[in-house]
This record gives sequence, structure tokens and C-alpha cells, in this order.
Amino acid sequence: MDREKIEQGVRLILEGIGEDPDREGLKETPERISRMYEEIYGGLQEDASVHLKKTFQARNNEMVIEKDITFYSTCEHHLLPFYGKAHIAYVPDGRVVGLSKLARTVEVFAKRPQIQEQLTAQIADALMEHLEPKGAMVMIEAEHMCMTMRGIKKPGSRTVTWAARGIFEQNRELYNQFLMMVKG
Repeated sequence: MDREKIEQGVRLILEGIGEDPDREGLKETPERISRMYEEIYGGLQEDASVHLKKTFQARNNEMVIEKDITFYSTCEHHLLPFYGKAHIAYVPDGRVVGLSKLARTVEVFAKRPQIQEQLTAQIADALMEHLEPKGAMVMIEAEHMCMTMRGIKKPGSRTVTWAARGIFEQNRELYNQFLMMVKG
């Protein structure tokens, strides 16, 4: 990440909105923003597969669900936050991954400017590619600040997206079981 460019850009934005970037309260803002960007966009420099590499043998090939994984991301259209919960399920094919690794995978993809639909698909595709399960399903529920604080101004509205892969695409009973367990 180029901190100098970010700091220059923040100064230009402050000037553009009619502020004085040299006034006491804003003097260190460009540096603070550049440090913050390193944190909230850290997923751009991270490979999600790192978290999904170490697996463990498992005889039980029933569905594994990790739900209510809190995440924060940034809408690529307005550079405003969207945040919510991700729910992940997969049906192992003899191997499982540590539960924290599912949350870490969500975090890697969330820490990139993007759209929720893409975030949902990226997580499901990463699970299929690196865990090689019988199937995976991801559901994300999020509130978008671009709809809350600007434009339509509808706080509390949530966008729900999901991606089904493998056995979840073919087996409607399994698909419905996931939805029931996430909502239950």
C-alpha cells in the first residue's frame, strides 16, 4: 500500500470539501486514514488459501456450519462500509478445517473494496477449491451505509445474498436444512 499517495489523496479530499487540512483537528487525519486503510484493506495483500490449507481427517461427513461470523467490508461503489453476519456450511469429504479458519477466510475477503454478491461467491468458491468438500453454502446478511446515510436513507434494511456450490445446489433438503439452522 502506498501510504504517501493515500495521505495526498486525503488532503485533496479535505480541500475539495472546503476544509483546511492544516487546521488542528485535521492535521494528522491523512496519516490516520492511511494507517486505517492498511488495516481495513489488508485482505488485498492476503491469500485466503493460507487459512484453508491445514485440514484434519474426519470420519463424520455431515454438514459443518459456522454461523454469525461478524464482518466489516467496504462497498466499492461509494467506499462506504457494509457490515453484518456471514453464515458458512460445508459437507466435508473426509477432511475438515479448523473452525477459526472459516472466520479468517471471511475476514480476508471482507477486507477488500467490493460488493456483497462478490464477497459471498468468493468465500464459497474458496471453500470448494481448497477444502474440496462435497458442497459449500454461504449466506451473508449485511447493512450498507451507502443505503443508510445517503441516497435512499433506509437504516436497518439488510441485504441477503447466498451462494450454493456442489451438493447444496442439487440437494434441496440439505439447502433448506442449512437455512433452517441459520435462522433457528
